[in-house]
Amino acid sequence: MKKKRLFFLILIISVIASTILIVNKFYPSPALDQLKLADKLAIWIFTIVVLAYYLQIKDKPELMPSVLTNEKDSNRDKDKSNISFNDVAGLEEIKEELQETIDFINNSYKYKKMGAKIPKGILFYGPPGTGKTLLAKAVAGETYSTFLYASGSEFVEKYVGVGAKRVRTLFEKAKKEAPSIIFIDEIDAIGTKRNLDSNNEKDQTLNQLLVEMDGFNTDDTVIIIGATNRLDLLDEALLRPGRFDRHIFVGNPNMNAREQILEVHTKNKPLDKSIDIKDIAQKTHGLSGADLANIANEAAIIAVRNNKNKINTDHFEAAIERVLAGLEIKNPTVLLKEKKTVATHEAGHAIVSKVLETDKVQKISIVPRGKALGYVLKFPEEDRYLLTEKELKNKISALLAGRAAEEFIFNEITTGAKDDLDKATEIAREMVCSYGMSNLGPVALDEYYIRHNYDLIRIEMKDILEERYNEAKKILSENKEILCFIANELLEKETMDSERLDEIFKIHEKPLDCAT
Repeated sequence: MKKKRLFFLILIISVIASTILIVNKFYPSPALDQLKLADKLAIWIFTIVVLAYYLQIKDKPELMPSVLTNEKDSNRDKDKSNISFNDVAGLEEIKEELQETIDFINNSYKYKKMGAKIPKGILFYGPPGTGKTLLAKAVAGETYSTFLYASGSEFVEKYVGVGAKRVRTLFEKAKKEAPSIIFIDEIDAIGTKRNLDSNNEKDQTLNQLLVEMDGFNTDDTVIIIGATNRLDLLDEALLRPGRFDRHIFVGNPNMNAREQILEVHTKNKPLDKSIDIKDIAQKTHGLSGADLANIANEAAIIAVRNNKNKINTDHFEAAIERVLAGLEIKNPTVLLKEKKTVATHEAGHAIVSKVLETDKVQKISIVPRGKALGYVLKFPEEDRYLLTEKELKNKISALLAGRAAEEFIFNEITTGAKDDLDKATEIAREMVCSYGMSNLGPVALDEYYIRHNYDLIRIEMKDILEERYNEAKKILSENKEILCFIANELLEKETMDSERLDEIFKIHEKPLDCAT
């Protein structure tokens, strides 16, 4: 900026000098007549060069989120959200909760008359891809408010004071353009709990955020919305009333919500009559809204790849596999011995899952996808919110069944069960530390206890895992004929669906009563 001003001053002087020389041609001056033609040309050329350079000089850009750089009122429409609640599917309870905030902004006089104050801040928390950003945009759209977006990482700098300045700029713009919605995504980047080892710059940024949230008046109809995947990481000063007054959990959608979300993401796509959205919703248990949107898009891409005019069930099945299991590896170079191990491993998972009725097996495959050489797709037939101790143990057995099948058939184990072991261990840990399902009694253990008594906890976890591993081996030994049959068929055909699995169990007439 200083550089531009300096050259502007030089340019003015040069232009004045050039103008005087031009005027001298018509009104000669004895003093100027002494100048040679070369000197006059040099002045004119210098003026042109300075002018050209001045026009190329740009102001140093501010390191701010792009939305914060729009200072002119003429650009306000660019900050407006065109998303409404009609674009948000499957979050009906949350939308109802937000109606008060929307009504306050649209009809603030009613609340002011009663002396009511709207919450200053709303905090969305939950797993990624569940629609937290979409909800914030919808609130802005429903209230015709200016939508100011910033990511928490944009405020993180190594230079002290830079992050705090950006916070001040953001809130100044929000006040200027009220009614407005400030949305800070991944707020845990600047709002983590403070301690003696904290970064000074980060602390200053957080302190400035706290000051700004305390400082703006509710009459300004400025609402701040934060979003995080880790509520437990946030500083208590952020979470207290008067700052983020309302904490709203945005979790993965249930069965009905998934159906609604799929309806939204397929409404502009040509679907075959065979498509059953409810069936697809049932097969996508535990997936987020972002995952469902991805599946719908992948199905459309697969249909185009296959030169089809409409998206059919097979395309959606392939899309679900693509999202859950990864990219299919074409022409994999898998040794026959490894292929036999994988077939036995996946057959073990399928058999124990079916016998213990953990989840419904949808498909078994030994076609490599991503990092996996094989996989079993399984989903619960209905949404569950509570699980019994027995059900958790059965899930562990199903997870360990692949490793158990390898040991049972080949009398050796491989590295293929790493992911299974991670998941099984996590369930066992939760049972011991969070659910009170161990010999330690009905207690929930805090991090301090876990850190100083981990050997004791490890023993409890080990007992659970060994018990369920032995249970898996017992089931497989009782169903050895089925295990070998499924493994051999997988070697031949590479995949098996749920109908074929049911048929094999009926053919061999094996009892399914070996569950504990």
